[in-house]
Amino acid sequence: MLSFEDYQSPFSWRYGSAEMRRIWGEENKRLLWRRLWVSLAEAQTEWGLVSREQVDDLKEHMLEVDVPQALEFEKTSRHDLMAELKVFASQCPLGGGILHLGATSMDIKDNAEALQIAQSLDLLLPKLAHLLMLLAVKIEEYAALPVMAFTHLQPAEPTTLGYRLAGYAQDFLEDHQSLVRVRRELKGKGFKGAVGNAASFTALLGPEGQRCLEARLSETLQLPFFDAATQTYPRRQDYVILSALASLAAGAHKFAFDLRLLQSEVIGELAEPFSETQVGSSAMPFKRNPVEAEKICSLARAVSAAPLTAWNNSANSLLERTLDDSANRRTLFPETFLALDEIVIVLAKIVDGLKIDTTRMKSNLEKFGPFAAVERVMLAAVKNGADRQEMHEVLRGLSMAAWQALEKGELNPLAELVARDERVTRWIAPEISRQLFKVEDYTGMAEPRAREIAQKVRDRIHANQE
Repeated sequence: MLSFEDYQSPFSWRYGSAEMRRIWGEENKRLLWRRLWVSLAEAQTEWGLVSREQVDDLKEHMLEVDVPQALEFEKTSRHDLMAELKVFASQCPLGGGILHLGATSMDIKDNAEALQIAQSLDLLLPKLAHLLMLLAVKIEEYAALPVMAFTHLQPAEPTTLGYRLAGYAQDFLEDHQSLVRVRRELKGKGFKGAVGNAASFTALLGPEGQRCLEARLSETLQLPFFDAATQTYPRRQDYVILSALASLAAGAHKFAFDLRLLQSEVIGELAEPFSETQVGSSAMPFKRNPVEAEKICSLARAVSAAPLTAWNNSANSLLERTLDDSANRRTLFPETFLALDEIVIVLAKIVDGLKIDTTRMKSNLEKFGPFAAVERVMLAAVKNGADRQEMHEVLRGLSMAAWQALEKGELNPLAELVARDERVTRWIAPEISRQLFKVEDYTGMAEPRAREIAQKVRDRIHANQE
């Protein structure tokens, strides 16, 4: 039960799933520490350093995490891992005395954190796959639906809604593949002692024994180890992982930012789901603010800073280790994973319940689409012998006249202005130019390419699940 008398991080209850919070909670962390201590002791039985009875004793008490008692010990020791070690040892009358034999703190902490990262990726990746499959459905459903495209936040040419969604899906798919690769290549420090040369384990077991011990522990933990380390695993790995997560956040930010723009009443074509009881504003009861999309942008903005912190942790760790990364790493991975967890969960809800106003899409096409047809008219005229530069100037002038009509609240007159202008009809018959202004047909490869991308999403996700 949370106590709200003292400060609580919003990630303790507001953002991310309960499952992700448990991964980064104190209990899971300490359970992983204990699992590593027990695994190390069990591996050491082969060399007679630990007895089977001692290992059994450790296993019997491995799950008896007592965080309050450990925090009490930490007040005097000022060392969190040693405080947990003291609690665990006190619970194990037979095995407590051989805990941590040959190890240093980061042999336990860094391997445990690598396991937490693995657990987090194993939780996040299926959610991202689910989001991609939802997008694939929407892409195919709206592959042929024409919408106005914008460049420089100005109406440009028509595209299709499915093709626009396919662009987001393409980015998310690349991020999914990057995170699959990160998960596959994730490594722990191994058991290499205080400066990474495994001197303590070599003294206990000999060179071949040390190599054999690490191989056995790697297999037991299902965690590959770096060949070389210092007191920690190479902090470059943190930068690689957090950069991949930040890339996913960037794509989510773009999707949400675009949705916020398209939900504005000026365009009004798309909107995130809005429940009947949802309050948009405390002052303006009519408001339907895109709060979920805004939350995604806000969390993604925070995630974007994580790689910079990781870069500094890697670049500024002097010689075999300095402790200036320790404090920030207590929040760096937990909050980044919780933010991404929330982002992906909310994105999936938005995509699944996306509100699509086809009437507004058609209205915007009728209003701005004729301008996009000007290029088609120019190309057709030049094909028939017109001077490209002269025709460009004619059509530019007619377009400016059409804009003035729109500003007065009139319908877009451009198609008729062109069909009646002798400088154009000299090269193109009026009935042909009117046909060219049917902008719904001017979406190029958008529909087939959108369908191809939807199928690629399905194929890659299914391949990763096999």
